Parts: sequence; C-alpha cells; structure tokens
Amino acid sequence: MPEPYNNWPNDAGFDLDVTDDQREPVEAKITGTIPPYVAGVLYRTGPGGYRVPTDKGTTFELDHWFDGFTQNHRFEIIPATSTSPARVLYNSRMATDPLIQKIRREGKMDAYSFANKRDPCTGFFRKVMSVFFPPTSNYDEKNTGVTFSVNPPGMHDTVGVSPKHKEKDGHGIARLWTKTDAQHFLEIDSQTLEPIGYADQDVLHPDLKGPHSAAHAKSDPVTGDVFNYNLDTGKVATYRVFRVNASSGTTDIIATITDAPPAYLHSSLLTENFYILCVWNSELAWGGAKMLWDRNVLDVIQPDEKRGATWYVVDRRHGKGVVAKFHSGPFFSFHPFNAWEEPSKTKAGEVDIVADLPIYPNTDILKRLYYNTLKSTSPDALKWTGAAREGTLALLRRYRLPSVPVVSPAFDSPSTEALSAGTQEAIVEWTAPSDKSCDLPTLNPRYVCKPARYVYGVNDRGQSTFYDGLVKFDTHTQEAVYWSAQAQSAGEAVFVPNPDGTEEDDGALLTVVLDGFTGKSYLAVLDARDMTEVARASLETAVGFGFHGAYVAGKTGTAVDI
Repeated sequence: MPEPYNNWPNDAGFDLDVTDDQREPVEAKITGTIPPYVAGVLYRTGPGGYRVPTDKGTTFELDHWFDGFTQNHRFEIIPATSTSPARVLYNSRMATDPLIQKIRREGKMDAYSFANKRDPCTGFFRKVMSVFFPPTSNYDEKNTGVTFSVNPPGMHDTVGVSPKHKEKDGHGIARLWTKTDAQHFLEIDSQTLEPIGYADQDVLHPDLKGPHSAAHAKSDPVTGDVFNYNLDTGKVATYRVFRVNASSGTTDIIATITDAPPAYLHSSLLTENFYILCVWNSELAWGGAKMLWDRNVLDVIQPDEKRGATWYVVDRRHGKGVVAKFHSGPFFSFHPFNAWEEPSKTKAGEVDIVADLPIYPNTDILKRLYYNTLKSTSPDALKWTGAAREGTLALLRRYRLPSVPVVSPAFDSPSTEALSAGTQEAIVEWTAPSDKSCDLPTLNPRYVCKPARYVYGVNDRGQSTFYDGLVKFDTHTQEAVYWSAQAQSAGEAVFVPNPDGTEEDDGALLTVVLDGFTGKSYLAVLDARDMTEVARASLETAVGFGFHGAYVAGKTGTAVDI
C-alpha cells in the first residue's frame, strides 16, 4: 500500500465495512475529566462506507463522499456521581440496509446520486428510483443522512411509525429525524438508531411539492419556529420559503420567489425578524432537467459567475414576503451560520443585516470531495495540492446588507419589479485568510441571531488530504487558536455552553476524531476557551468521517437547527 500523504493516514475513516454496526452500546475508555454539564447525547450522521461486495463476485463502489451509505452514531455521556465515574456509551447503525442488499443482489445502483457517474447505456428517459431525490415509496432505500432534527414541530402525518416511538425517551426525545438536501425526512429511533418512518415536506403544507430543500433548517432560538425553503424546478423555478409554527404545528408559506435560477443551496440565514435566502453561484443547468441525462447533481451544477449572488430578505413576522434584495460578487457556500440586525449605518429608522459565512471562490471544492482524492494513500489526492488546493479552501467572510426596512403590519410590500429596480449591493466587511478560516462552523447556541465573536470549525492548512484540525476564530481581533495533532482528523465540532458561564466562549467542544495511526476513533472534549483537550472517550473502532450532528443536553429534548 502506498505511504499516506505527509504521514497523515486517514483511510480508516472512509474504508468502512457497510455491514459493521455497533447495535448494542459499548463503553468507551475515558481519559481526562469530562465536565459535568456536558452530560447528554451526541448524534452524528454521514457516510459509513462506500463499497458493497456483490453476489456476482464484483465490488460496487460509490465515487463521492456525499454519496456514502448513511450510518448514524450515538454517544451517550453519563455524568459522574458520588459513587461512579463519568461514562460514555456508543452505538451505531446503518440506515440503508435495504439499498445495500439490493446492490449486493444486482451488482449496481440504478439511482440518482450526488456525484456518481451515470451508466452511458442507460436510456435518457428511463424511470429510475432516486436516492438523492427519491420518490415517496421505498423509503428504507433512501440515503438520508446529512443533518438531524430533534423534536421538530409539524411532523405528525408520517409513514411506518408505531405509537411507542412517539413517547419521549429518557432524554426528552420523542421524534428524531435525519435530512438531506431534498424534501424528504427519515425518522430513526432515538436510542437504537433503527429507521422507523419517513415523510415528505408536503405533510407540512401541500404546496411544498418540489424535490429540493436545504439540509439545514433554521430554528428561532426563542420560539422554536422552523424555517426553510422548498424548490420546485418546474417550468418556472419556484422557491417557497416556509415557517413551521412550534406552538401550533401549522405551516405557512411566507414568501414565493420566482425570479431566481434553481440552485444547490445547502443552508440559509436567520435574524430576529428576517429569513435570508442567498442564491449563490451553484445553478442547476437546464432548470434542473439536466439530471435526467447526467443522473447526478454535481455534473448539473453549472455556475454563472457573471450573475453573482442574489440575497432575498424575507419578513418572517408579519407576512410581507420579500422586503429587500441584494447583489454581491460570485461565490459558493455550504454553511452560512449566523446573522443579526444592527441599526443602519446609512439610514435612520432602518436596519443592517450582518451575515457570517464560509465562502469558496467557486464550486471546485465539490470536485475535491471524491473518495479517490480524499484518502491519504490515493495518488489522485496529489492533484489537489498547490494552486489547485488554494481554490478549494474556505474563507470566513462577513457581509453587510445595508438599509433594510423595519417591517410592521402596515408595511407596504414592494413588488418584484420594484425590488429588482432597487437591488442594493451587499458589502464585504472582511475576509479572513484561509489558514484562519473554517467550514462546518459552529458557535455558542446562545448567540444564534445575535452578534457572535467566536466561530469554531474544521480547518485545512495543507497537512492532510482532508481536514487537519479545528480552529477558533476571533471575529474581533482576527486571531485564531488551533487544536491539531499529527494524523488526528477531527470532524465537525458541537458547542456545549457552560450553564454557569458568563463569557461567550465558556463551554466545551465535542468532536469525533480519527487517530490515523491506530485506525480508531475517539470523542474529544475540548475547552472552547483555549482549545485544549480536557478529556477523550476512546473506541475500539473507526467512526466514519461524517457530516453533521446534534447534541441534546441532559433530559431537555431540545436542540437548535443552525
């Protein structure tokens, strides 16, 4: 086997056996001291392998990290008592067993995907069951594992759910769902991680019938109302922005946008009074219909950099729809993570929206995320070094959307024509260098929709073929603090605030790390103030490099979608 790049082995985080579940909880070995307030449950979701040995004597392989077969993970953190030390229990379960079994029998996967290459012998109009944008049947063959929603409002009419799964578990969780960049949800048992039901967005509202949506919904941190969009790529691309009321469980469409191209949009932004949909440069060719030919999403994303990005500001309080529209230079993003309102710098009585997000100059990052360019022993990984790598690095950037009107029940909503005529320019306030920037960003959840000083995320400083550490970036001083160690590949961090803390960064970060030298993973607990490790819970197995997670504190059953 070739030597790993830069003595940073990471293959074990990708080369997982798709039959290797840990269905019965096992106890992790703890070193250090886990702060008592971290007690709760951490969920993780993402690829759990990409190869399937078939009955035909061949091996089926997926091409892209985004298409790996979903595996869900659960870390239960039990606090120490006067008679026993802290404990961490771990279990996992694959979420696509029927799909894997079908591939094993047939030796192929006749489905749409994010980036798998199509079979050129497949007919143009052949009707196939889609994995990335699947039909409503065969839910247990859907590959749905990018984000979690814990006890989301409005999810009541679902298929395949028995009443016992609607009771709260010992951590206050009644319903646990996984999502992807589509309009369907997969429900899993909060303890065993068994897939138990599914739903489409039209259970929330009959007009939410388009196939596309954001994997990241946004939650109002005060009311719990949930916001997202649904994209219908029909004759006219239509974005329907909707709100699910946490009190009543009802859903309202709060804006309909028809003057933007269909695009791959993984997330959006929320402030105290507005929902912001930024249609950045990730257009879907032929209005999305090109997927009939390419049968994957990546080959259909064809950015028009001349167009730039368009920002739609939607009133989320009074039903006034789109109230402002902005333009900026071209960019691509996965994870806009925080925004807030400030008194306008230029016009009295109005507000500026300040938005923080990691941006990329283009969509080349999507092409870097193939398995053969991520694995440390792959010769193809060397293609993404030097200048090619520079174009795939995240840059933390702050935008200001100036002079947004303050909306009241008497506000007169502008027409689409008036909005287009009055489109303003979004202002870039600063852009951090790539070595201080991050993706998979997180922050103290108490600062969602508020001015936040610190952001935490995975960092790429060129030491690995993948991410090579975590960074804490100070938006005030533009300084960075790192957690990094040779061959230790960390995933997304989740911030757990100290309930007795008075400072924004008083809390802990939870991250699942692969030790490339041993091929085993551990749950690391970091002090968010100085990024030092205070504890770890070590496993005897590798946890696949996943996407996102959710943390549920104690017995509250609450988690905020950001």
